[in-house]
Parts: sequence; structure tokens; C-alpha cells
Amino acid sequence: MTDNEDQVAGLLLAAGGGRRLGGHPKALLRHRGLTLVEHAAGVLRTAGCTRVHVVLGARADAVREQADLEGCVLVDNPEWERGMGTSLRAGLDSLAGTAAAAAVVLLVDQPGIGAQAVGRVLAAYRDENSLASAAYDGVRGHPVLFGRAHWAGIAESATGDRGARAYLKAHQQDITLVECADVARPYDIDTAADLVHLE
Repeated sequence: MTDNEDQVAGLLLAAGGGRRLGGHPKALLRHRGLTLVEHAAGVLRTAGCTRVHVVLGARADAVREQADLEGCVLVDNPEWERGMGTSLRAGLDSLAGTAAAAAVVLLVDQPGIGAQAVGRVLAAYRDENSLASAAYDGVRGHPVLFGRAHWAGIAESATGDRGARAYLKAHQQDITLVECADVARPYDIDTAADLVHLE
């Protein structure tokens, strides 16, 4: 736990339809006895986020029904089919009315990233101008922390499946990289072959 848990909200992007998984929403895949969306929300909480917003899209009703997300703010993204950028925008928009000074963004399909990695990135928070990212052997990955001062710029540039990539590239010199390769594995659950990672 850091002193920052109230200032930094957790933002979980869980809207994807799992197109390459035969249309099975990733949020509902099971890992260690939980749905992936429950697992990831738990990771954010364990890392110290007292406020967690979860962006839902594909089969949102089924996710609400099957996943225990009590205490989380559930955000619907009706445009989820247009890519992750729409989910990032919806999530940041939902946080705009809160007192959060920053958001740490986690993707639902990366169960190899646990609370230790999220906690390290959280610890890089300084103020609403903060910009930090987990790195794996020096390569930028998730989770990513965005100070509130960056939200409008990120929302403006978030298109398709690129999310914040263009914004981060333009602000590369401002990003604090936090090495996490020793505590997390940043694989994605994208295809049937990736399902071997689920326990």
C-alpha cells in the first residue's frame, strides 16, 4: 500500500469481444477460480486502488451477471467494437467527475501482471502531471499510469486499438519507466493458443 491509493484510481479495460477466441469475451475467461475481470479488479485493489472503474462492452450483461465486481464502478462502452481506444476514452471520461488525480490502466487479458507490478507503477505517482509505465527488460508495457493533466490529450488521440500509444510516443521523454520483468509476465490472452497461460 502506498500513500497514493486515494489519489490514483484503477481503470480496468475489459470490453473486448475476444474475436480471435471465437467471440468469447475475455472478461469471462476463468483463471485461478475467478473470471479474468474479477481477477484483474482484485489485482488493482490489492495494489492499493480504493476506486476501481471497469469498462465493459462485449456481453456486458453476462459479465454483470457472472462476475462479482462489488465496489467497482461499471462503465458501459457501447462503441467497444471500434477498439480499445473507445474503452480508454469511456474510462477516463467516467473518472473525470471524481477526485482522482491519476489513473493506473490495466488490461483484462494480461493475468500475468499482478499486484506487485501495479504497486510499483503506483509508487511512481507524484502529481497530476505524472506519466509512468511498467517496462519489461526496458520495453514499455502495462500497466500505465496517467496523471489527470494528460487525460484530455490521451482521450483525443485514442483511436482504434492503439489506445494511448500515439500520446505516449509523443511524450516519451516524460514517462517514468518502472522495471517489472522480475515480478510479472506481460503476455496477452488473444488466441486459443494463449489459453495455456490460464490456471
